[in-house]
Amino acid sequence: MKELVSAIAKSLVEHPEAVEVSESESNGTTVIQLRVASDDMGKVIGKQGRIAKAIRTVVKAAATKANTKVVVEIVQ
Repeated sequence: MKELVSAIAKSLVEHPEAVEVSESESNGTTVIQLRVASDDMGKVIGKQGRIAKAIRTVVKAAATKANTKVVVEIVQ
């Protein structure tokens, strides 16, 4: 899942080298934290959060297929 989020984020931003994705486990749920350059934050979130929601939907679908629970957090 970490690689999926990284690939999606790098394709959206102006500075793909600044994309950082970390993965941790919490109460049986995988938490993926996405960090991008501050000027790319709007591109990852999108208008009214549409891009962020789409990223979470794709990851959730992949996680369901893998029979796991994944949460994507976009942090500054």
